[in-house]
Formats: sequence, structure tokens, C-alpha cells
Amino acid sequence: MWFSKSIEDVLRELNVDPATGLKEQEAKARLEKYGSNNLKGQKKKNILQMFAAQLKDWLIYVLFAAVIIALFLGEYIDAIIIVSVIILNAILGVIQEVKAGNAIEALQKMSSPKALVRRDGEVREIDSERVVPGDILILDAGRFISADVRLIETANLQVEESALTGESVPSEKDAMLIHDPKTPLGDRENLAFMTSIVTYGRGVGVAIGTGINTEVGKIANIIEGEEESKTPLEIRLNNLGKTLGKMAIGICLFIFAVSLFQGRNLAEMFLVSVSLAVAAIPEGLAAIVAVVLSIGVTSMSKRNAIIRRLPAVETLGSVNVICSDKTGTLTQNKMTVVKYFTIKGEFAVERDKKNTPTEDAQLLAKTMILCSDATWENGQGTGDPTEISLLLLGDDLGIDRKALGTGNKRVAEFAFDSDRKLMSTLTEENGKFTVNTKGAIDNLLKIATHVLVDGRVIPITDEHKKQFNLETESMSGQALRTLGAAYKPVDSVIDASEMEKDLILIGLVGMIDPPRTEVKSSIQLAKNAGVTSIMITGDHKNTAFAIAHSLGIVERLDQAITGQEMDDFTDEEFATKISGYRVFARVSPEHKVRIVHALKSQGNIVSMTGDGVNDAPSLNAADIGVAMGITGTDVAKSASDMILADDNFATIVSAIEQGRNIYNNIKKSVIFLLTCNLGEVIAMFVTILAGWEAPLLATQLLWINLLTDSLPAVALGMDPGDPDVMKEKPRNPKESFFAEGAGLRVILGGILIGAITILAFWYGYFEHGYSPFDASVPADVVEYARTMAFMAIISCQLFYSLAFRSSKKLIFTIGIFSNKYLIGAIVLGLLLQLVVIGIPAMQNAFKLQMLDFRGWMMVIALGLVPLIFKELSKLFLRADKNKK
Repeated sequence: MWFSKSIEDVLRELNVDPATGLKEQEAKARLEKYGSNNLKGQKKKNILQMFAAQLKDWLIYVLFAAVIIALFLGEYIDAIIIVSVIILNAILGVIQEVKAGNAIEALQKMSSPKALVRRDGEVREIDSERVVPGDILILDAGRFISADVRLIETANLQVEESALTGESVPSEKDAMLIHDPKTPLGDRENLAFMTSIVTYGRGVGVAIGTGINTEVGKIANIIEGEEESKTPLEIRLNNLGKTLGKMAIGICLFIFAVSLFQGRNLAEMFLVSVSLAVAAIPEGLAAIVAVVLSIGVTSMSKRNAIIRRLPAVETLGSVNVICSDKTGTLTQNKMTVVKYFTIKGEFAVERDKKNTPTEDAQLLAKTMILCSDATWENGQGTGDPTEISLLLLGDDLGIDRKALGTGNKRVAEFAFDSDRKLMSTLTEENGKFTVNTKGAIDNLLKIATHVLVDGRVIPITDEHKKQFNLETESMSGQALRTLGAAYKPVDSVIDASEMEKDLILIGLVGMIDPPRTEVKSSIQLAKNAGVTSIMITGDHKNTAFAIAHSLGIVERLDQAITGQEMDDFTDEEFATKISGYRVFARVSPEHKVRIVHALKSQGNIVSMTGDGVNDAPSLNAADIGVAMGITGTDVAKSASDMILADDNFATIVSAIEQGRNIYNNIKKSVIFLLTCNLGEVIAMFVTILAGWEAPLLATQLLWINLLTDSLPAVALGMDPGDPDVMKEKPRNPKESFFAEGAGLRVILGGILIGAITILAFWYGYFEHGYSPFDASVPADVVEYARTMAFMAIISCQLFYSLAFRSSKKLIFTIGIFSNKYLIGAIVLGLLLQLVVIGIPAMQNAFKLQMLDFRGWMMVIALGLVPLIFKELSKLFLRADKNKK
């Protein structure tokens, strides 16, 4: 019972020194002994199980029925071909599933929580899977707890552990010893459990259980895994496929009924009808979408945008407002203190030069350092960049931080929260206790009763407050972020609630965080794409405006508003005025939620960034919640749809561009598939209705289906992004998949492919002096005509795929060879055709003949017709548009 053992006994049993943590070598040995720190989730399906799952489809069952009938009729070759197609289709399905699964698994790994541990005397961030029993874990607000830990140090620590205990309110934690061995799980205040979340304060603990040896592991409660779910797009396409499937079956039943009435060979026509149903039903739609999405999100992750939820890709194309935090996203998050102010005046901080600070300035820096959780050693730091800059200020002013830390023991603290915008610590030095407070200068001015002047403590006056306010405005106008510091001596340890009263104000510092160089051009790119950029920050209005103006977000000061000014409006008033603002300063997380709701009420699709514990509600409220990968808490990451690996605003704009291109590629693939399927149905339906022989046999239809579904469709999904996609306005999320003439293109393209197939079939008769209407035609002529139809329809579809790369741009404008995958698919498709028609065994199997010279010329000419028609229509539409 770890909770009933003293801290010393626990550390001794786990053989670890809390000051240095485990040695890296020892951690590796324990990882080998105890295994990876993760919960055993559902077993992954093996290849055979995936293959079997591919065969569990009613369309496949129909094909198996066709195989049995073919065997019964003695059509052994047809049966072998149909079985081969089924197997090949299943293999391709397995490959697609593995590819998509690997991509999503890799993304989940990239977005999995990290743990802050002390090893070899240094605090470092590692993958939570590498945590081992005995590791010293540093717990801070917003972090997932990566293992079961026995707490050895706490400061106002609160943990949300409802997933384990059912308690909806965060539990207060304390490192004290619990004597009762029967203490229930929810009352073990000196333990923190794996998968729970730190909501407030901080703590240090030693890992006592990892993986399945945790409380969560014991009940096999798999929390971290993402549930598999289809995207709205996949669901829509699945429904579309079912609707088209019903229509195709109706047509096939009609064809079979007509064949019965016409006295045709019923066994042959049954096989043709079944094959046409399989070829016509776009059962591959959802699979194509899954593959294109997986390829797309993998590509996005390489460009620092990690998609956590696949539906976000679809939504990205509709985003028209980006709400972005300033610090670290629009700026470099490389805070540097360049000025400080005390009542004696403003002083510049000389970097890498000797500074001669006053006693007040030294106390200002010491207070800032003692009220920070960051570390900075040997050029490496952990923690908040703002706090790191305060440590460096101490170095610049000649303060020995190591001696200061050793001499001042932190005995209590009042953790930072976004409402107070303050943080306080209580330190003890030689028996004397001091409260150190840092935070927003306007909040400090409200609670300070005295001010430090030349080492003397005097009551604060309105004149003093005016000086601080003027200096704050001056620094803010120079785009400097301000932070104040105050202190007070106390006689003993006091409650956190008493710390921030009757403080002595020392001064303030001005920090610069330069804008990222690439952000300005990204904001302009977003503007051209119809996407509005909005800055949200906790900084002063003037600081926020100065940076926003330099980036091109805002033009006038009246486009900036503070959280306090927001509070003066009702929700209805704020919603009507929201479109006039581009900068929101001095805001709290609650304000962020209100901003999202107001923007959405005006019909906007909103992306919101966040990194803190309290940002989760606004991330959830936004259409696209974006968490910071570097500075973001685990809580923010788990609430987000997308994580920025580099915390960069430019990555959001890049993700919107990629999201638009991925959606467009999916649309190209689907429209292409539907057009080809419609062409096959029209060719079969018209010829049989006219009393002709069927232009394509069952095995030929299956071959066409396999070729056109698997090759060009996937290649279109891998099309390089359109460089002009960010010149278009955001897509309406309610827009039909067949909007902007896509539905008409399917119908016209299908009719054209069907007509060309019929024409090629007719030409096969005509070349030998016959007509499809003739009652008696030699079998070899019918076979030649079918070869013409077979070769023509596949040539049409393969060449036509080039035109689907853009509905507006000519293939020469895009570059014929710019999509190497598509060129490869076309070349491979044509080579496979030559194999089928050129090898005698394949000829016999598919009942084909080698074409003569005129036949080849006709196939090539007819094959190019849809492509030429499509390109000419683009020219015509462009000329018509230019006239207008």
C-alpha cells in the first residue's frame, strides 16, 4: 500500500533520489524489466482477418454466386477470372486499410501525451510510454499524469480523476502520510493516478506503477485510444453509394428482364447483369476517401500540422476566421527583457554587457526569479518562455540564481490562473518568510498598498499609480509585453488567499517577443483566400495593437477591444459588433468562448488556437480547435482537432490550404469514378435495349472496374496541390458534393463515354461488313466488336482522368507530367491492356482478339475524344467568363 508508506520508505524501496531522479541507464534497464508504459488496447487485426473482412460484403457474395453459376455452366475460365478479381480486389483493400491504419497510428503517436521527468539531475520531457517505476515526475497544470505516482511534494495541487473515481469535482492532493490502510481510492490524497489531469497547482511525485500495473490498467479502462469513426464525407459517400447501388440493381434487373423477353442466353446475361451491378456500384468510394485522407494527413503532419480528428480535414476547407493567440503563434515566443522600471525611472537591459542595477532593480529581478517555475542551465531551458526570460534578466543583472534558489526554500504558493493573472510564492530564508508575486501590472496596482523607493517602503499614492500606468502605456506602445512584481515580508506560513493582500510594489519589466518573419505573408495569403485573421491575447491593448498593425491584421485602434470592454455588451450586442473587431486584448479563457460563439452566430466557420488548461472549452466550441504542440498543455491537445508541432500561425494557413486541396482531390477521385461507372451502365443499357449483343462480357466489366477504380482514382487523390486554391473563397460547409457543375460533368461525361463505347462496338461490326442489328453475325466478328468496345472504354477512362485534375485549368497549364502517379497509372493501365490483348492465354480467357491497324487507330482516336471535349469546354468557359 504505497499511500500508507512514508515518502522516505517509498523512495528507498524504489531506489531513487528525488533530487537527481533515475540515471538514464537505470531507466532503460527498468523499461526492459517492466515494459512500455501503455495500456493494452484492442488487438490489431492481422492480415488474414483484414482479408476476410474484405470478403464480407453483399456485392462479393453476389460475385461468388456468379462463380458457382459459371462453374455449373462449364465456364471454368470465367469462374477463375471472377475469383481472381475478387482476390485481387481484397488484396488491394487490405493494402489500402494497412496504409490508412499506419498513417492514423503514426499521427496518434505524434499527438500522445508527454511526461516531465527528472533524470540525471535534469528535468526533461519524454514520451509517456518511456516512464518507468521510480521516475520522478514533475506535475504542472494542464498535464496528463503518465503513471500512478506517490506524491512527495505539492503546492495547491488539484487533480481531475473522474474517469477513475467518478468524482466530477477535481480532488485536492497532499503529500502527507495516510495511516489507514483501508482508505478508499478516491480519498488517497497522496496518490495521483494514470490518465488523470492536473487542473491546478503543481507537484512532484515518484512513479509507483506503469502500464497495466496502474489502477486504470487493473480495470482495463482504455482511455487514450481514439475511437474509429467515419468522417461526415465518408458517411455521405457511403449513403450515395447505397443510393446509386439500388439504382444500378434496378437497371440490371431491367436489363435481365429485357434479355428474357428477347430470348437471349439467360445464363450469360445473368453473369453480365451481376458484373454490371458490381462495376456500376461505386463500392470503392469510401475506401478511396480513406486512402486519400490518410495520405493527406500524413503529408500535413510532415508540415507540422498534426490532425487528431479526420473530419477536421473536411472542415478546414470551410474555415473563414482564424482566431490566434499572439505569444508564440504570431510571435517567436523568444521573450527577452529589454527594459525595466522602478519609481527611479526606466532602464535598458544591456545584453552580454555589464549592467549596474540599483538595489530596487536587484530586488525586482530576485522576486521575479523566486516566483518562477522555469529552469535555465547550460543554454537549455524548460517551462514558460516568459519565465525563462526573467531568469535571464537575473543573469544580466549579476544575480547568482543558484545561490538564490539554495538560500530561499519555497514553502507555499498561489498558482497562476487566468482570472487573477497573478502568481505568488512564499519563500523562507534564514527563518524569515517572504511573499513574492508577479503578474499583470494593472491587477497588482489594485492590491498593492505600498511601493519601494530607493530601498524604502512608503505608502503608494495616486501619483505613483499614474507613473506605473504611463510607463505601461509607453512600453505597450513599443510592442513590449509588461509584467509587474511585488512582495511582502510575513511572520509565518500563510494561506494562499492571504498572499495577495497589502503588497509592496517594486516595479515592472518590458519584454519583446518579435513577430515571426513568415506570419505577415501568411496573413495576407489568408486574406486573399477569404479568411479573416484575429489576434487574441492577454497583453495590453496598445501592445496587441502595435504587433497586430505591424502584421497587417488591424488598421485602426477602434478595431481592438479589451475583455473588460466586452463585458459591457450583452451576448446579442456583442454578436452584432463582432465583425468590426480584429484584436481582443486582456481576455480570459471565458472571453475566448464568448468570441467563438459570437463569430459562429454570424455564420462563420471558426478556427481557435489555445494552449492552457482553461482553453479546452473554446477549443471544443470552435469548428477547428488548434492546440500548440510545444507550449500546449495535454488538456488543450486532447480537446483539439489539430496540433501545431511548431506553434506557428503560418502552419494554420498552410493547413487550410492543404485541407482545401485534400477535399478537392477526394472530389476529383469520386467524380471520376462515378463518371466511368455511368459510362459503363449507359453502354450496356442502350445496346441491350436496342436488341444488340452485349458490348462487354462479365469478365471484361470486372477487369474495367478493377482497372479504373484502383489506378487513376487513387492517383487523382494524390494530385499535387493547386497553387491557386488560396485565391478562392472558403467552401460553404453545406455545399453539395455535386456543386459547381460537378453533377452535370458526371452526367455529360458518362453519356460521352457510353456513346463512344457503343460507337466502337458498332465500328467493330462495320469494319467486317456487318451491323449490330443483323440477325446472324459470325462469332469472331462479335468478339472483335467487343474487343473494340473493351479497348475504347478503357482508353477513354484512362486518358479522360487527365482532364479531372482541374475543372478550369487546361492540362498543359497544370503540366501533363506534374502528377507522376497519374501518368504511372495511365501507363500501367495501357500496358495491362496490351498484356490482356497480346498474350494468347489472356485473349482466350477474356474472349478478345488482336485489333488490326484501323481498329487500333479508331481506339486511340475515340479514347482521346472525352479528353479533347473536356479541354475544349474549359477553353469555351474561360472565353465566356472573359466576355462577362
